[in-house]
Amino acid sequence: MGGKSFGRALGDPSPERSGRHRDAFGPGQERARRRGQGELEAQVLAALHHAAGPVSAAWVQERLGGDLAYTTVMTILSRLHAKKAVTRERSGRAYLWTPAADEAGLAALRMRRVLDGEPDRDAVLTSFVSALSAHDEQVLRDLLGGAADGPPEGADGADGTREGRPDTGPPRPGHTGGH
Repeated sequence: MGGKSFGRALGDPSPERSGRHRDAFGPGQERARRRGQGELEAQVLAALHHAAGPVSAAWVQERLGGDLAYTTVMTILSRLHAKKAVTRERSGRAYLWTPAADEAGLAALRMRRVLDGEPDRDAVLTSFVSALSAHDEQVLRDLLGGAADGPPEGADGADGTREGRPDTGPPRPGHTGGH
C-alpha cells in the first residue's frame, strides 16, 4: 500500500516517528505532564493535611511546587469546597482553607454523589456489592456489623434523622454527623 505513515507504529515511543520532538518547546524545555483533576485534588488535599492549620491558596500553590497557576489552585479548592472536602474561612479579602476529608474521604464523597444521582439506589448498591472482592466484602460486612451496634455519639440529627434525611438504614460507619 505504501504512502506516508501517520503517527507512530504501535509500541514505538520514538518522537521522530510521531513527528513530535522533545525540543519543540525550545532548548532544554519539555511539555509539562498534564495531571488529571482527581490527581490535582488529591495533591491539594495532601498539602492541606500537612498544614499546621488553615492556609491560603498561595501557600498550597507553593507546596505543590509552584508549577500550577494560582487560578488553577483556586479552582481546585473551590471544587473541593463544593464537594465538602475542604472548608474555608474569610481572612480579609482571601479565604483560608482546611481539609474536611482525606483522599479516602474524597473518594467516598464521589461514590456518594454517584449513588445520589441514580434513581434506583437498591440496584446500584446490589451491583456494587456483588462486584466486590472477598476481602472488600468482608471489610464492608465488618463495618456494617459495627454500625448495627448503634450510632456513634451525636450521629443523629435533632429530628432523629442523619443530616435531616429520612432514616434509610443503619448510620454510616465512622460518621460523626454534621458537615
